[in-house]
Amino acid sequence: MKDKVAIVGIGETEYTKWGQIKRSEFQLACEVVLKAIADAGLTVKDIDGIASYSDDRNQPIAIASAIGIPQLRFSNMFWGGGGGGGSGAVMNAAMAVFSGAANCVVAFRALCQGQFGRYGGPVAGGSRLRGNMAYQIPYGLMTAAQMFALQTRRHMDLYGTTSRQLGAVAVASRKHAQRNPRAAMYGRPLTLEDHQNSRVIADPFRLYDCCLESDGAAAIVLTSAERARTLKQRPVYIMGLSQGSGPRQAVGAMNKPNFDTGNFEEVANDLYERAGVTPGDIDVAQIYENFTGMVIMSIENHRFCKKGEGGPWVEGGRIEWPNGELPINTSGGNLS
Repeated sequence: MKDKVAIVGIGETEYTKWGQIKRSEFQLACEVVLKAIADAGLTVKDIDGIASYSDDRNQPIAIASAIGIPQLRFSNMFWGGGGGGGSGAVMNAAMAVFSGAANCVVAFRALCQGQFGRYGGPVAGGSRLRGNMAYQIPYGLMTAAQMFALQTRRHMDLYGTTSRQLGAVAVASRKHAQRNPRAAMYGRPLTLEDHQNSRVIADPFRLYDCCLESDGAAAIVLTSAERARTLKQRPVYIMGLSQGSGPRQAVGAMNKPNFDTGNFEEVANDLYERAGVTPGDIDVAQIYENFTGMVIMSIENHRFCKKGEGGPWVEGGRIEWPNGELPINTSGGNLS
């Protein structure tokens, strides 16, 4: 698929702390899809596919009916993946275009936790526990912070990774947010000492090691490279896409032999091969950061440094824009 599919439009709502957006989640979804279509210079009649991922509550047929899409030829959700599942939805949309299943596909995500409850809050109560939850909640693993804290602590014990090195990731993301007026943490700079003095959430994670819980929506439009050349925006061609998992990998119930991992090893190998590039070719990385420790593991998984060296590697401004070797999450990312 290399360079055969392109992103031609993007739409976003504002991003706020959870509970502060007063529009419904469905309204956010419709709004952002229309913005992306308009940005591409297309109309709703040009769209025949919608993709998201399995935690999104907005059904594509309802969105299509609300905004006036005459016919859906492709409707898809990526299964799981946490916040990183949004990237999986982009791959599914690209495959639909490449295969001819659809001509123009919107990949979107909309979230309004003020309407439905916090995304990262404890999972407990009187409801039945499904899947992995049945194997982790009885043992006290009720939040994402608790689950990923275990993996990060393992990394610290094996390789000497420090809390200050976790803080370097948080500080870089916050520094980048100061360049982005639309970031939730714009105008609120963060120092490493601020990080170190913040309260512990789930040892070793402090407050600023944990991603924000934000409301908002985003969408992109994908179409073929041929059609993209005739549209309003300069196309962004997709070089490579990959999704998947190694064996015995599941949040909370994971017993993969290399426990201290972001589970990107296999995905990264496929990604570089399909794109025809190496880690040394990459100038900037937008890494899903639910927690700072997982960013360090993801950097290792993508072979930007050797296993166990991610802690020292993120220090000294290496991941900061504009002078770092590998600036990460230049919008501020999930952390800011």
